[in-house]
Amino acid sequence: MFKNILKTRLSVVISFVLQFLFISSIVRLIFYIWSFSSLDFSIVGFLRMIFTGLFFDVGVISFFSFFYILYLLLLPNKWIGNIFDKIITYAFYIITTLILTFSFFAEFTFWEEFQNRFNFIAVDYLIYTYEVVQNINQSYPIPLLLLIIFSLVFLQYYMLRKLKVFKNTFTSKRMRKQRIFLFLGLLIPVFFGFVIKNNNAEWSKNRYENEISKAGIYSFFAAFRNNELSYTDFYKTQDLDYSLKSLKEKLKTKNDTLSSKEKYNISRTIKSYKAAITPNIIFICLESFNADFLEHFGNKKNITPNLDALLKQSVFFENIYATGTRTVRGMEAIILSVPPSPGRSIVKRVKNTNLINIGNVFKRKGYSRTFFYGGDGYFDNMNNFFGGNGFDIVDRGRGYLFGDSFTAKRTNIEDADIQFENAWGICDEDIYKQVIKEADKSFANDIPFFNFIMTTSNHRPYTYPDNKIDIPSGTGRDGAVKYTDFAIGEFLNKIKDKPWFNNTVIAIMADHCASSAGKWELNVGKYHIPALIYNLPNTSKIKLKKQTSQIDFFPTLFGYLGWNYNSDFYGKDINRINENEQRVFIGNYRKLGLLKNNKLIVLGDQKKVSSYIYEKMTNTLKPVKEDANLLKEIITYYQTNDYRYKEGLMELKK
Repeated sequence: MFKNILKTRLSVVISFVLQFLFISSIVRLIFYIWSFSSLDFSIVGFLRMIFTGLFFDVGVISFFSFFYILYLLLLPNKWIGNIFDKIITYAFYIITTLILTFSFFAEFTFWEEFQNRFNFIAVDYLIYTYEVVQNINQSYPIPLLLLIIFSLVFLQYYMLRKLKVFKNTFTSKRMRKQRIFLFLGLLIPVFFGFVIKNNNAEWSKNRYENEISKAGIYSFFAAFRNNELSYTDFYKTQDLDYSLKSLKEKLKTKNDTLSSKEKYNISRTIKSYKAAITPNIIFICLESFNADFLEHFGNKKNITPNLDALLKQSVFFENIYATGTRTVRGMEAIILSVPPSPGRSIVKRVKNTNLINIGNVFKRKGYSRTFFYGGDGYFDNMNNFFGGNGFDIVDRGRGYLFGDSFTAKRTNIEDADIQFENAWGICDEDIYKQVIKEADKSFANDIPFFNFIMTTSNHRPYTYPDNKIDIPSGTGRDGAVKYTDFAIGEFLNKIKDKPWFNNTVIAIMADHCASSAGKWELNVGKYHIPALIYNLPNTSKIKLKKQTSQIDFFPTLFGYLGWNYNSDFYGKDINRINENEQRVFIGNYRKLGLLKNNKLIVLGDQKKVSSYIYEKMTNTLKPVKEDANLLKEIITYYQTNDYRYKEGLMELKK
């Protein structure tokens, strides 16, 4: 029967599938033997592992074979065996076999380090290409590995050639009954793509058994799509009940009371210490803006004259830190007021709508809520996130917005309103024009407004309108920073004569710094950002020196506004905490940090923990012995945040 299969037009694709399934099964057996001491051995469990893995392997190879199967189905019989047919067939076989062989090698190195199939860490490696390539080059004999990979590809090709698989493919006509098999071959990847999820392989309580049951490539693309990294699998944990109880105590500030005695409910009733006011709020989120761009923090280039002037007239956060290194991480911290989660930001995850967020506080106070972005908010899932959490959208987008169940309104920025645009969107001056236009409408309708503006000009390629500042467009970061600052100054000058200005607070904070790379696993100084609150009624200029997290910004603003509200936020009004309660959350895709005064503790994947003393003057870290109490505290924050998201506890109650 096997010989008969190899004598048909389908001989190459069938041999390719069987070849992959055989090698993948061998890899799975090697992982099984490798991890045997950690498995809960049973015959039934072993068989389930093998057949579950085989099932997912079928899904993987169906995706890789899809276009060649479609080609076999559509190519007329009269063209079989010509030069075009041979080029397509050989290219399909060599390229896909090379990719799959390389992936098997990559899986061994990944398993050696993480004892896991590919997950978001592997996806993360695509982002940090330079570091990964250098690491591989220094860790493995690259020329030898490449020689082995190409030799194995040639060996697989040689075996099929000896079996006359290619000859039979080029000399056999496609029979009518073979169309049925080809149609089935096209339906299999559709079935896997829309029905089967990677976590369907997780049948056991033993993590190793679940991972061995998976297919590496399938897991890779599942991680790429879901954008998540399991906290409980990769990071230090402790008793969840202890963490939740401890969290409630740590989140309380003066005059707060817990709203419920339920174990999983962290809601507090925040009672103000001053009379309430309801001014309009315009929040400007500065793209990639370091604190050290400002003269106040030692910069001598005079590239932020407007912001430096505003500091002297505002509530100024001297010691505030971003939670992450990307815009979506800043948005997660600002809107949801939670610490960073491992893997991708919640902004880019699947369960990211109808969440408890600062917009709900504004809504209960009668405010409109609008998100402004100079590019297409489809990028980084921003429109989905903001639209799905109660914000209207004003952006430059022309494509998909969000689900039909969302009630957000979208306004497209028209060409006539644009003086300058680059790859990231319109210049900051143009987006501020849209803010003014919408603010005028809200004022005319007697509706207080909360406007969230995401700037774009301080981003590569660092281009902006000509003749605005004394640094030519496109010449580097300094020019982009200075234009960003210039646009803020122009915006403030234009709105000072507006009838709504005197009752409008201007809040400004960066989403993250321009870079975070450095010698240390978390380069603390590269998370230091500027933040201020300007034009706040009945409040004189104040310099807040307490160590502050990005997630504390809006709870602190709510305190200045005198608002009573219910809070599930991890962020706190820093005016209501003492020196010992100061804490900062910082992280990247894989590292989760907690900074308390000068002590930094970092959770890493593989359940690693690192402890340091942070020297702020030199921006250096000195490794120290692990602090048991600080370890409990950092686990409390990050474990509960992960649990609350996964269990839907961050969602608004209907």
